[in-house]
Parts: sequence; C-alpha cells; structure tokens
Amino acid sequence: MKVTNLDERIHVLDSECDVMTVIKNIAWSGLQEEAFYVLDIGDIVRKHQIWKEKLPRVDPYYAVKCNDNLLVIEVLAALGTGFDCASKSEINKVLSVGVDPSKIIFANPTKPASHIRHSAEVGVDTMTVDNESELHKIKKLFPSAKIVLRIRCDAVEAVCPLGMKFGCDPVHEAPNLLRLAYMLDLNVVGFSFHVGSGCKDPPVYRRAIRHCKILFDLATTLGFKPYLLDLGGGYPGNKDTSIDEIAEIINKALDDYFDTDAVHVIAEPGRFYVASAFTLATGIHSKRSVRGDENSPTIITHNMYYINDGVYGSFNCLLYDHQHVTPIPLKSGCGKLIPSSVWGPTCDGLDQVVENVMLHDMELGEWIIFENMGAYTLPVASPFNGFPIPKVHVVADEEIWLLLKDALPLTEDHFVIGNTPGNLRLGLDIGGNDINSWRDTDSTIKLPSSEIITDSPNTPPHFIYDFIEAPLS
Repeated sequence: MKVTNLDERIHVLDSECDVMTVIKNIAWSGLQEEAFYVLDIGDIVRKHQIWKEKLPRVDPYYAVKCNDNLLVIEVLAALGTGFDCASKSEINKVLSVGVDPSKIIFANPTKPASHIRHSAEVGVDTMTVDNESELHKIKKLFPSAKIVLRIRCDAVEAVCPLGMKFGCDPVHEAPNLLRLAYMLDLNVVGFSFHVGSGCKDPPVYRRAIRHCKILFDLATTLGFKPYLLDLGGGYPGNKDTSIDEIAEIINKALDDYFDTDAVHVIAEPGRFYVASAFTLATGIHSKRSVRGDENSPTIITHNMYYINDGVYGSFNCLLYDHQHVTPIPLKSGCGKLIPSSVWGPTCDGLDQVVENVMLHDMELGEWIIFENMGAYTLPVASPFNGFPIPKVHVVADEEIWLLLKDALPLTEDHFVIGNTPGNLRLGLDIGGNDINSWRDTDSTIKLPSSEIITDSPNTPPHFIYDFIEAPLS
C-alpha cells in the first residue's frame, strides 16, 4: 500500500491515550498552526454495533454525501455496510475500495444521463425515481435497471427538510408512476422515502412505512414483484443523541406491515455513523477585545476570537446543515466569563462561527475544540481566501485494530502500530511505503525540530519522511 502526504493511516493508540490526548499532543507541540481533525475509527465501529442491535432487520447503506473520507468508506466496507451514492463520482469512490456493485443504491431521484450510463457500465443497477421523466430516461439509457420509487413523507421537524425537492405523493402520484413503469416494461423492485436529515419526529417513520405497504400491495397487483424497502435517512449521530425511539417505532411498524423475510429492508444513515467520530481543533490566531464606554475604558465587554477555520471551511455546516456548534477551550480557564464571539479566518463579515458565548479570557495560540463535526463539513469545505481545508488524523485503540486489521478492504498496512508517533504529535503529513520502519522504533529517523520547521527554497518532495521523531520544546 502506498501512503502519500494526501492520505492517512490509522494510528493505533494504547490504553493510556485517547482522542483528547492526541489533540493536545498536536496542538501543544508548538509547530502546529493549522486547524486539524482527529477521526476516531472506534466511534464508527460502536455506531455500527448500536445500529445492528437496535435495528436488526435493517441493513445500513451509508450515505456517502455526508462524509466521503476514504478511510470512513473503507472502515464501513470492512464492517459490511452498503452505500447510498448520489453521483458517478461517489459510485467510483466506493467501487475503488472493492465494494460489490450490488451493495450500492444510486439514491438520487434526478440523475444526469451520463451518470445513468455510467451506473449501467459498472453494474450499479438499483436506483431511485420520483417522476415521469426519470422513468422515460431510464427506459432509454438503462432499461434493465431495478427501480425504487421514492415517496414523500416529511417529518414535522428535521434539520434539513428534503420533501420540497424529492419524493412523489404516495396517494396520487406514486400509483400513476407504477402504472407508467408497467407500460414501459420497467422493473420496479421497491419503495423508499426520506423523512428529512436530522429527523426530530420519530412517528413519521411509521406513517411512511404504512404508505409503502399500500404501494407494495398495489405493485404486486399490477404484476411487479417488489422486495426492497428503503427507509432513507434522518438518524441523529451527535454524542448526546440516540436512535432508540426511532428504532422502536421502525421495528414495530415493520412487524405490523412487513412481517416477512421476503422483503429486504435497508436505510441510508449518514450523520449517524460519522457525526461524533470527528473532532475539530482550531487555533486562535488573532483577538480583538472590545472595551467599555468612556466611563470605564479599561473594562473588556466582549472578546472577538479569530480562528483558523470558518464557514467557508468546516463550519459550512452552519449555513447548509443548520448546525449549532459549541466551542470548548482546550486549556481550562479561570476567572470570570466574558461575552465572546468566534470568527473564521476569511475577510468575509459573514464568516462567524459563534455569535455569542460566555468564555474565559484566552490568548493567541490557544486552541478551541469542536465536537460532532463529522457530518456535512469536510465534503463541502473550500479553500476560500487561500485558507487550507483541515487535515484529518485517524486513530483507533488496540481493540478496534484487532477487529479490523484483517477485514477487507482494510489490511495491516492501513495501521501504524504504537502509541501516537512523533509525526502525529507534530501534526505533520506521513508518507512512504516502508511499513516496517513504522513498527520498529529502533529504526526511527530522528530530526531536530529546526530541520522540520525551517523554510526551504527547494520544492518539497512528494513523499514526507516516514515516522519522524522530533524533540518537543
């Protein structure tokens, strides 16, 4: 396996090290100036265990659009999940790690013609539809496709409603689409819905499943042989959330309406799997203290902190995903709390991360942590104003390593054995393909910190030194 400075291997941590330890080692190294993520693979594995326990009849098909990090896809493939893809690029990314095309659903109801042709070429034959023109398009481009009709059944409250864009009316439109599909000699294999991303209305799942049962019966009457029920997304994934109530409602509805092994039930969880697995560390590079009025000119009434990531980067989730983030100072503060705001690094006045929060007084060079940053952040981030997209460091504990190291597409080559290597502490890229040098600490390349941070007029090599150890100041 060739690992370049554009990707990461999974760093295996011992029992005395955790995500916060890694963040502190990198942030306090004195050499890290850019924002960075730490991805805990174990968190994804634990989410999968929860899913299988709470929803035993429902096979998860991970929504790639939520976070298309390659290691996330590889870990989920190793765990046996399927994948919900929305474009030919997402399909290609999933296929590139060895996933069988039968484990992919092309779950975009409105697809460019070239994407349909591509899915036919690579064998991804299950796809969603919610309108007449899409049926005619598929008839022309991919007539043997397995069609899943997507109905609309909106949650009363969701982080991102989707019904205004996708989903046909289950009472009037869906029966007409079924009849058209029959006339076109297309193969309708099932039905799907999406109640809205970040659903806060659990009973909506029962309403949607009941609609699908009625349509299953109608499809059977028309001569189709439907076997697929897709429950879509909407499952929360933050640390302080649970899918227990949603799971209870879904399981009861499946027992009531689809009490048969002849129906394959899937869902498209996205944020459930990755939201809490990613923690973002941001550094304060500038600060503006707003003083009191002329009667008390020395009193600070508000602190404005400028960090090295913002709404054009990871915090695009504030604009596009309606998220709320909580700043957590990495270093414990003392003294009184001061009204504060947190701003991104760009020159845009809209680049505000937190409008008003009470924080202890902090200085330049201190770090602010944001949890639950794995959903709809990195895939949408841009390098606006020239500020880089944060690097992702990937970690796992020894138990997770033992579970995954031989689960294809993962191999032992994906892992770096040993507690937080020096290059991870310093936040540097890794590279090279000499795996043994990572496992044998006696062969460590030792470089003084000055050699690492000194600017060089020469173009940097494509590969960075493997397993760099440097003294911490």
